[in-house]
Amino acid sequence: MFKELKPEETELVGMWLDLGLKVMGDAIADRVEWLTAERLEKLAENREELAELYRDPRDHRLWEKVLPFAGGPPTLRCLTADDAAARFGVAA
Repeated sequence: MFKELKPEETELVGMWLDLGLKVMGDAIADRVEWLTAERLEKLAENREELAELYRDPRDHRLWEKVLPFAGGPPTLRCLTADDAAARFGVAA
Protein backbone atom coordinates (compact mmCIF):
# COMPACT_ATOMS: atom_id res chain seq x y z
CA MET A 1 0.00 0.00 0.00
CA PHE A 2 1.22 3.50 -0.82
CA LYS A 3 1.29 6.44 1.58
CA GLU A 4 -0.61 9.72 1.37
CA LEU A 5 1.34 12.89 0.70
CA LYS A 6 3.08 14.26 3.79
CA PRO A 7 2.95 17.99 4.63
CA GLU A 8 6.73 18.30 4.23
CA GLU A 9 6.78 16.70 0.76
CA THR A 10 7.01 19.07 -2.19
CA GLU A 11 8.37 16.89 -5.00
CA LEU A 12 8.36 13.21 -5.92
CA VAL A 13 10.59 12.21 -8.84
CA GLY A 14 9.99 8.82 -10.40
CA MET A 15 12.69 6.94 -12.27
CA TRP A 16 12.85 4.01 -14.66
CA LEU A 17 14.54 0.78 -13.60
CA ASP A 18 16.24 -1.25 -16.33
CA LEU A 19 15.73 -4.89 -15.40
CA GLY A 20 17.39 -6.28 -18.51
CA LEU A 21 14.36 -7.70 -20.28
CA LYS A 22 12.06 -4.83 -19.36
CA VAL A 23 12.04 -1.30 -17.99
CA MET A 24 9.63 -0.37 -15.23
CA GLY A 25 8.95 2.46 -12.81
CA ASP A 26 10.50 2.58 -9.37
CA ALA A 27 8.50 2.80 -6.13
CA ILE A 28 8.25 6.59 -6.40
CA ALA A 29 6.88 6.41 -9.97
CA ASP A 30 4.34 3.84 -8.76
CA ARG A 31 3.36 6.08 -5.83
CA VAL A 32 2.88 9.10 -8.13
CA GLU A 33 0.60 7.03 -10.38
CA TRP A 34 -1.37 5.78 -7.37
CA LEU A 35 -1.74 9.28 -5.89
CA THR A 36 -2.98 10.77 -9.17
CA ALA A 37 -5.36 7.88 -9.81
CA GLU A 38 -6.72 7.35 -6.29
CA ARG A 39 -6.15 10.35 -4.02
CA LEU A 40 -5.73 13.63 -5.91
CA GLU A 41 -8.44 15.52 -7.81
CA LYS A 42 -7.56 16.30 -11.43
CA LEU A 43 -8.24 19.94 -12.30
CA ALA A 44 -6.64 20.54 -15.70
CA GLU A 45 -4.10 19.30 -18.20
CA ASN A 46 -1.59 20.76 -20.61
CA ARG A 47 -1.11 18.11 -23.28
CA GLU A 48 1.62 20.02 -25.10
CA GLU A 49 3.80 19.99 -22.00
CA LEU A 50 2.74 16.49 -20.86
CA ALA A 51 1.48 17.99 -17.59
CA GLU A 52 -1.62 17.62 -15.41
CA LEU A 53 -2.80 19.75 -12.48
CA TYR A 54 -4.20 18.13 -9.32
CA ARG A 55 -5.46 19.22 -5.90
CA ASP A 56 -5.02 17.27 -2.69
CA PRO A 57 -8.50 17.24 -1.09
CA ARG A 58 -6.98 16.87 2.38
CA ASP A 59 -4.89 20.07 2.48
CA HIS A 60 -5.86 21.75 -0.84
CA ARG A 61 -2.27 21.99 -2.07
CA LEU A 62 -1.88 22.03 -5.84
CA TRP A 63 0.29 19.44 -7.56
CA GLU A 64 1.62 19.17 -11.09
CA LYS A 65 2.33 15.78 -12.60
CA VAL A 66 4.81 16.05 -15.48
CA LEU A 67 6.47 13.54 -17.77
CA PRO A 68 9.92 14.19 -19.27
CA PHE A 69 8.65 12.56 -22.50
CA ALA A 70 5.54 10.64 -23.55
CA GLY A 71 5.39 7.46 -21.49
CA GLY A 72 8.29 8.61 -19.30
CA PRO A 73 8.59 8.37 -15.52
CA PRO A 74 6.36 10.87 -13.68
CA THR A 75 7.33 13.71 -11.40
CA LEU A 76 4.82 15.18 -8.98
CA ARG A 77 5.59 18.64 -7.60
CA CYS A 78 3.75 21.14 -5.47
CA LEU A 79 2.72 24.41 -7.17
CA THR A 80 1.52 27.77 -5.93
CA ALA A 81 -1.85 29.03 -7.18
CA ASP A 82 -0.03 31.65 -9.30
CA ASP A 83 2.20 29.00 -10.90
CA ALA A 84 -0.83 26.80 -11.58
CA ALA A 85 -2.67 29.71 -13.21
CA ALA A 86 0.35 30.51 -15.39
CA ARG A 87 1.00 26.91 -16.43
CA PHE A 88 -2.61 25.76 -16.90
CA GLY A 89 -4.60 28.95 -17.42
CA VAL A 90 -7.01 28.19 -14.58
CA ALA A 91 -7.73 29.78 -11.24
CA ALA A 92 -7.30 27.00 -8.73
